[in-house]
Amino acid sequence: MREVSVTEQPLTRGERRRVLRETWAMLRSQRAAIALVSLFVALQAGSMLAGPAIVRWGIDSGVRPGDLGTINLASLAFLIAALSAYVFGRQAIRGVARVGEAFLRKLRHRVFDHLMGLSMDFYERTRTGTLVSRMTADVEALQELVGQGLSMFLVNLLLFSGAIVIMVAMSWQLALGTLVVVPMVVKASAWFRRESNRAFLRLRDRVGITLTSLQEGLSGIRVVQAFGQETAFRRRFHDTNEAQFEAHLRTEKIAAIYFPIIELAQGTAIAVILGLGGVLSTRGAVSVGTVAAFVLYLQNLFEPVQQLSQLFNTLQASGAALHKLYELLDEEATIAERPGAVDLPEAGELRVEGVWFTYEGADEPALADVSVAVGAGQRLALVGPTGAGKSTLARVMARFCDPDEGTVTYGGVDLRDATIGSLRERIALVPQEGFLFGGTIADNIRVGRPGASDDAVRAAVDSLGLRPRFERFQRGLATEVRERGRNLSAGERQLVSIVRAALADPAMVVLDEATSNLDPGTEVVVERALERLFEGRTVVVIAHR
Repeated sequence: MREVSVTEQPLTRGERRRVLRETWAMLRSQRAAIALVSLFVALQAGSMLAGPAIVRWGIDSGVRPGDLGTINLASLAFLIAALSAYVFGRQAIRGVARVGEAFLRKLRHRVFDHLMGLSMDFYERTRTGTLVSRMTADVEALQELVGQGLSMFLVNLLLFSGAIVIMVAMSWQLALGTLVVVPMVVKASAWFRRESNRAFLRLRDRVGITLTSLQEGLSGIRVVQAFGQETAFRRRFHDTNEAQFEAHLRTEKIAAIYFPIIELAQGTAIAVILGLGGVLSTRGAVSVGTVAAFVLYLQNLFEPVQQLSQLFNTLQASGAALHKLYELLDEEATIAERPGAVDLPEAGELRVEGVWFTYEGADEPALADVSVAVGAGQRLALVGPTGAGKSTLARVMARFCDPDEGTVTYGGVDLRDATIGSLRERIALVPQEGFLFGGTIADNIRVGRPGASDDAVRAAVDSLGLRPRFERFQRGLATEVRERGRNLSAGERQLVSIVRAALADPAMVVLDEATSNLDPGTEVVVERALERLFEGRTVVVIAHR
C-alpha cells in the first residue's frame, strides 16, 4: 500500500524553498497586516536594544562625573524603552497570532477541500490515520509556531543581528574578544540543526503511525473483540507508542546536549569581556560604561541564540508539517473534470465497450475486454462470485474509476467528457454498506440532495413506503444518528441510503451488493423499497445470487 509520501530525511534546500514559496503565496492577501506586524517587531527589538546603550550613557555621563540630572534622565529613558518594548511586543504577538491563525484557517480549508475532490483510488492506498495526522498533529505543530513562537523568532533574530552591529560599533576590540566562543557556537548549532531536523521528521512520522494504529483499533473494535484479539492490538499499539516515545526522547537528548553548550559559551564570553574590558578600560581604550553595555549586549546575543535554538525545533517541525501538507495538496484527482466538459443528457443508454481495468500493483486485470449495454429504463443484473469484477464494473459505470482501455458512455457521451455534477445527478451508486454521518436520519437522507426541505425528505420516504419503518423510532426522522449509525441496524442504515438515492432522483441506479449483509426478513423490506426506487429508472444490480 502506497502512502502519502513521508520521509525521515531532512528537507532539502529545494523543499525548503518550495515551503517558503507556497506559504508566501497563501499569505499574499495579508500583506498589509504583515507589514504592520513587521513594524511592531522592529520597534520592539529597537526598544530592547536601546537599553544597554542607555546604561552606557548613564554610567559614562552620569555616574562617573556624579551628574544626578543625567542619571535621572538615563533612568527615565531606560523606563521608556522598557515600556515601549512591552507595548510594541504585545502588538507584535497579537498581530503575528492573527496573521498565523488566518493562515491556518485557510490551510485547513484548502486541505479539506482538496481531500474532498480526490478520487477513491487515493483513499484505497492511503491510510486514514495518516490523513488524520496531517490535519491534527501537523497542524498542531504549526499552531505552536503561530502562537508566540513566530513573534519570538522574529524579535530574537533582530536582537541577535542588532547586538552584533552595535557591539562592533561600540568597540571592535571587545567585539573581537567574543570571537573566542564563535567556533564552539557555530559547530554546536550546525550539529543541532542537522540532528534536530532528522529527529523531528522521524517524530512526525511516528505520530502518524500511532494515530493510524489507534484509528484502526477503534474502528474495528467489533472484529477485534469478536476474535479475541485485544491482546494483539494492545501489543501493536504498544509498539507504535514506544516508537513514538523513543523518537521524542531523541529530540530531548539532542536539546540536552546543545543548550548547555550555549550557556557555557555565554559564560565564557562574559568572562572574556570582563577581563579584556578591564585591561582596555585602564588604558583608556574603552569606557566603563562600554564594558557594562557589552555585558548586557551579550545577553541580547546569547539569549536569542538559546531561544532561536529552542524555536528551531518548532520551526523544523512546522517546516516538515508544511512540506507534508503541501505534498498532500500535490496529489491529483485521477477522476477530474476535463476542460469543456458537457452535461450528460437527462436519460440514455449506458454502454460499456472493450473495457480493461487493472488495480495498481495487481498482476491480473480485474476487467478484461468487457462490453455490456443497458438501455434507458432497463434492468441489468451482474451475478458472479467474489473477485469476478462485478464491483469494479459498477465503479467504472459510475465513474469512480476510469478504464485503462475502452469507453463508457451515457446517452452517447463519454463519461470522461461529462461534468462531474451532471454525472452524479444522473447515476447514483448504492454501496454494500449504508454509511451514515453525524446528525439526524433526515440529515443523512438529505445528503442525496443538500438543501432539500423536510417535505421533500418525507416525500422521498413515502415514495418507498418506508414511513411506518422510520416512525418506529421515538423521534422519527429527527432521531439522532450515533457515530457511523451504530444505533441503527444494518438494514435500517441501508434503508436510509436507499431513501437518500430516491431523494437524489437519479436516472440510473447502480446497486453494489446492497442486500448481501441483511437477514432474510430485513432483505424483504429492503427489496420492496428497492422495487419502488427502480420504477422508471435504469438499474444495474450486482449480487452474488
